[in-house]
Amino acid sequence: MSHVPATTTNAGAPVASDDHALSVGTDGPIVLHDHYLVEKLAQFNRERVPERVVHAKGGGAFGTFRVTGDVSAYTRAAVFQPGVETEMLARFSSVAGEHGSPDTWRDPRGFALKFYTSEGNYDLVGNNTPVFFIRDGIKFPDFIRSQKRLPGSHLRDNDMQWDFWSLSPESAHQVTWLMGDRGLPSSWRHMDGFGSHTYQWINAAGERFWVKYHFKTHQGIETLTAEQAQQLAGSDADVHIRDLFEHIEAGDFPRWTLSVQVMPYADAADYRFNPFDLTKVWPHADYPLVEVGVMELNRNPENYFAQIEQATFAPSNFVPGIATSPDKMLLARIFSYADAHRYRVGTNHAQLPVNAPRSQTHSYSKDGAARYAFAAADVPVYTPNSRGGAQADPSRAAESAGWESDGALVRAAAALHPEDDDWGQAGTLYRDVFDDAARARFLETITGHVGAVRADDIRERAIGYWTHVDVDLGAKLRAALGA
Repeated sequence: MSHVPATTTNAGAPVASDDHALSVGTDGPIVLHDHYLVEKLAQFNRERVPERVVHAKGGGAFGTFRVTGDVSAYTRAAVFQPGVETEMLARFSSVAGEHGSPDTWRDPRGFALKFYTSEGNYDLVGNNTPVFFIRDGIKFPDFIRSQKRLPGSHLRDNDMQWDFWSLSPESAHQVTWLMGDRGLPSSWRHMDGFGSHTYQWINAAGERFWVKYHFKTHQGIETLTAEQAQQLAGSDADVHIRDLFEHIEAGDFPRWTLSVQVMPYADAADYRFNPFDLTKVWPHADYPLVEVGVMELNRNPENYFAQIEQATFAPSNFVPGIATSPDKMLLARIFSYADAHRYRVGTNHAQLPVNAPRSQTHSYSKDGAARYAFAAADVPVYTPNSRGGAQADPSRAAESAGWESDGALVRAAAALHPEDDDWGQAGTLYRDVFDDAARARFLETITGHVGAVRADDIRERAIGYWTHVDVDLGAKLRAALGA
């Protein structure tokens, strides 16, 4: 018979009973000095952290990223050098749903990656779509509130959604993706992932490039019908979490190939679309995919809360050779994500094992709740110092001073590019990417969604919204609604 360990308190002392609290007599009052009872109840009251405001419902797994191509001409990032293999963590999620919401609601899916590189953690926080609903971070809180719940009834509301969308025409491209077949992936394994934003790569010679990330699933794209998604929402609300866990447990490891689109630095000034606009894609005919490597997920978390719920992903976590761009949404997220983690998980969230870098850290951050890692007592906690403390590397200054000091490029990026508008790429997606059957399903989906709008003025704006995307689509929607 195997040895059964003795139950202990959190401080390690053995306890006498998990069945009976200390009391005065058999049926008397419970005594406050039953510290083990108090510990259990107090811990229970505090065993949750605030759920994420967005991307609350999700799951993930660990794995590896192996470089199979050679992109060293574009970036000196260690993680993307030929032949390098890096441990990583992936988290998939839905955007608007709460922690207990079904996996199969029509919603974009988060595609968040953490690479534990030799130069520190690199986080890539994207979605299963190459674009997003808005292009400026100042609108993000308003957008999310429009997709959540009414303050009075606490119900989700189509009027609220379409009021925001129809007054924000830049949303058209993403809403076309959302209402199409790929708005209902059959599993996380059967969807592509995208960095979505434009990022900057810098090579060993200091040359700069703009890049977009594309993760193509090896499992193939598979989607659900609206009826299948609705049925699964009631019968197995955790179907995507279950699917990923069970396939990895069975040794059927999902894989994705990472490729990037690479734009020469100078092209950004006069490209036909604003290359830093999150509502736009770069057509592959202009900038074809360049293979980087393969991501494989092959290890399930041992504890969901410790390793997935407490995992923190932040676009501010760059490594040498990778930097930001003038993308206004990316710049806002660089602040907001890290700040959310400090609030939700704690000031020292980066010290938790799932978030801690595998490389050494020599940071001057100090103290704060739940801090447990620290330097030796003779290491200075301030800089500059003359006592052997870590020093910044001035050679890094050239890499950090990129487009921010390039006034001409920033002004050009803010100007109207030849083919910039809010409707064109959405219309191209509907007419040229969807086939006849997909267009028919799309019309059925938006008819149901817009049909649930109660306010006449908002419904009329929604019809106008789809008319701008495609005149024939708008006419068909109007007819279908009997409007």
